[in-house]
Amino acid sequence: MWWSLWWVWIAGALGLAILEVLVPGFMFVGFAIGAAAVGLLLALGVSMSLPWILVVFAVLSLLSWIGMRRMFGVRKGQKKIWTRDINEE
Repeated sequence: MWWSLWWVWIAGALGLAILEVLVPGFMFVGFAIGAAAVGLLLALGVSMSLPWILVVFAVLSLLSWIGMRRMFGVRKGQKKIWTRDINEE
């Protein structure tokens, strides 16, 4: 089936990466990394059924999102300081 083709997952990863450029905030980059990793595993010859492919995709997407959130997210102790009020204009 189409979900076991490596190039489908790589194409999906590229589509999600392009979508990430259009939508800011690290919304789709975790999914793009997960899809690229699944595509790479399938290209290397790892044979999996659809439920296992989806589990691997979900776990790798979550791990990559958590890792990027720790690297690029709000630092510990960092606070947002508002310098002006939009209602006072």
